[in-house]
Amino acid sequence: MIYELIVAGIMISACLAIYFEEAIYSLFSLTIMFILTALLYSLNGAVYAALFQLTMGAGALAVFFLLSEELTEKNKAKNTLKRALLTVAISLLLVVLTIFSPADNIIASFSCNVLFPSALWELRNVDVVLQSLVILTVVLGASMVLYERRRKR
Repeated sequence: MIYELIVAGIMISACLAIYFEEAIYSLFSLTIMFILTALLYSLNGAVYAALFQLTMGAGALAVFFLLSEELTEKNKAKNTLKRALLTVAISLLLVVLTIFSPADNIIASFSCNVLFPSALWELRNVDVVLQSLVILTVVLGASMVLYERRRKR
């Protein structure tokens, strides 16, 4: 039951990080997502992966915070309670569908003899490549915005 609650927290905080228009609220939601993901890793016995997740999260949050302070305009964002509750409800629906979906036959077809903590480190090639692509995308996007600002001056 604790795993389902953590997954629900991860999903809600990820959806709220996308929903909020104010950068500081999005960063706070993203922080909660990183912490809950690290907690999920540590509960599964992958303490080093949890520490790696916290470290990567702290670095990404620092970059996002600096970029959001530098590149966003200061305006009053209009986040209504109705839209926020709708976002939470949709993310909870996704969590419930994921938790209660009949995935026994899918899991049986992917069974292997590797334990979860060792799989996080031995089978991490795709994860590292995807995280690198995300970081590259953020850097390219920030560079393009800064270049356009400098060109307008």
